[in-house]
Amino acid sequence: MSKYPKSISRICCIGAGYVGGPTMAVIAKNCPNIIVNVVDVNEERISGWNSSDFKKLPIYEPGLDKVIRETRGKNLFFSTEISREIELSDLIFLCVNTPTKERGVGAGKAIDLKWVEICAREIAKYSKGHTIVVEKSTVAVRTADVLENILNANSQNKSFSVLSNPEFLSEGTAIEDLQNPDRVLIGGVDEKAMDLLKKIYISWVNEEKILKTNIWSSELSKLTSNAFLAQRISSINSISALCEKIGADIDEVSKSIGSDNRLGEDFLKAGPGFGGSCFQKDILNLVYLCEYF
Repeated sequence: MSKYPKSISRICCIGAGYVGGPTMAVIAKNCPNIIVNVVDVNEERISGWNSSDFKKLPIYEPGLDKVIRETRGKNLFFSTEISREIELSDLIFLCVNTPTKERGVGAGKAIDLKWVEICAREIAKYSKGHTIVVEKSTVAVRTADVLENILNANSQNKSFSVLSNPEFLSEGTAIEDLQNPDRVLIGGVDEKAMDLLKKIYISWVNEEKILKTNIWSSELSKLTSNAFLAQRISSINSISALCEKIGADIDEVSKSIGSDNRLGEDFLKAGPGFGGSCFQKDILNLVYLCEYF
């Protein structure tokens, strides 16, 4: 008998934050036959996701409240029962925080994998049979090795497949990004596990947009994508400063550049420098990886 199910019937997402909540809501909407459980140690956050007042959801994204209304209590659930959902699930998404390390080797640049490692130990402890573990959080390249080492060292009579499936969301358009993604990236070495995850996305994403890679390429693509986008913002702001000196109009220059289909018009609006929670930490981690290797 194969250790793999014919299809995924139950999903657990560890982490009810900005990535986990919206992503699992969209999966639940498009895959009504899959039970989706989002778990978190933060009771206040889970309470917010379960609130009868949809204005009190922990995250605001246009359209998110509508998706939660359609799915919550049907095939989408939020709870703090982490061990129970790990035990019952075929596939587990890791959507935990991965901040920049504050101390130790790589402090100030490298990604802190503390929460990823804690989750791996919980999965090793409570999972049953064969479990597919999916990196959804932004992680350093070779994090899959760390996961596999922890999972295999802390479990008996169990087996695991580790995949990389990074998110590519923008604040303010997260639901649209999930419903109509430019691409879905699935990295791994286990083809059967990759196909099971792909089957979930095919429920609403054109198969041509689902890209399968080796796991290291998938992990690196997320960091590189953010670095390139941040670079465009910094570059157009530098040109904006030049425009002010020579009398050129930055909006006209941006429009001219963006009309070149080799470049495109996105991320060419001059303004404040890049910020948010991802670009800076991902660039720092990419720099650290380049220095290390």
